[in-house]
Amino acid sequence: MDALPTDPLFYAAAIPAVILVGLAKGGLGGAMGFLGVPVMALAISPIQAAAILLPILVVMDMVSLWSWRGHYHLPTLAVLLPGALVGIGLGWLTAAVVTPDMVRLILGVVTTLFVLRWLWQKYARSEMAAPQRPVLGVFWGTISGFTSFVAHAGGPPFQVYVLPQKLAPALYVGTSVIYFAVVNAVKLVPYFALGQFDTANLTASAILLPLAPIATLAGAYIVRRLNADVFYGLTYATVMIVALKLLWDGIAAMTG
Repeated sequence: MDALPTDPLFYAAAIPAVILVGLAKGGLGGAMGFLGVPVMALAISPIQAAAILLPILVVMDMVSLWSWRGHYHLPTLAVLLPGALVGIGLGWLTAAVVTPDMVRLILGVVTTLFVLRWLWQKYARSEMAAPQRPVLGVFWGTISGFTSFVAHAGGPPFQVYVLPQKLAPALYVGTSVIYFAVVNAVKLVPYFALGQFDTANLTASAILLPLAPIATLAGAYIVRRLNADVFYGLTYATVMIVALKLLWDGIAAMTG
């Protein structure tokens, strides 16, 4: 495990990363949160970045749970969470085999296709809200749990299943908050078992932690003042940005 970074480059990358994740946790364009590990990885290894971010994510989740209390869609949680727990278990079992770069490439392809499908439906014909499909929900929940464990990138599979339901923004955000609060809390166990929480990483987490509640509350404040069209347009735009970033990183790692 790398020692705690002490040069300014680490904090120049880590501080914006934590702010982006916090804004996303507050509900402002959830896809922005996926930029956290890639931005921090500009200065340190992706594995160390993920380990430093996880305790911060858990604190952000607690703030978000308070901010969005009472807003959730139980049928969606009921089909996604069991699959997510299976996916986390699979990520733990395959941690030594599957690399974050492989996951980034797969996620980039799937997420790009997802956004292109949304654009086609939006401009080719009117889009109807998708119904609950339990089998599909368990599948995407499993993929989300797996990718969340490997690279803190569980958002795109979650959104592939949930965004087509066209939930009200508050309902969508509240559901995602509960979902990822459970996922991140469960991830603490295998991350600890794999030795990711050494003194250096936990110290870095503690230094960055004060930014977490401020950014999360700011995200919640802003998103409550957006109408549904602006909210979903912003969300899909940030999803596409992340998809391109994932594709770039995955291809560069595989061909480099």
